[in-house]
Amino acid sequence: MDKKLLIFVLLAVVLMLPATANAMVSNLQGLLEAITRAAGLIFSGIAVVCFLISGVLFLTAGGDPEKTQAARSSFVWGIAGVVVGIIAFSIVAIISSALQ
Repeated sequence: MDKKLLIFVLLAVVLMLPATANAMVSNLQGLLEAITRAAGLIFSGIAVVCFLISGVLFLTAGGDPEKTQAARSSFVWGIAGVVVGIIAFSIVAIISSALQ
């Protein structure tokens, strides 16, 4: 991953953190909900950035088969990451509902 891209992603994540900092936590369930909410915000931000990068790679490929394949691979890995994230949040939701 390019250093500028990594810095951009980290900056985007850091800028999203204050949105979750005002959560007042009084019990364990509240803490877990706040962590899940923060993780969801961070995950969706990273997913959007990954798909934007994939789109830029497609636009700048210029018909070059290698660059197009790299962009397609980036897009497929982005989808795989979203699927893994959805599964992870589903597992948390299932466990949370089972414990209530």
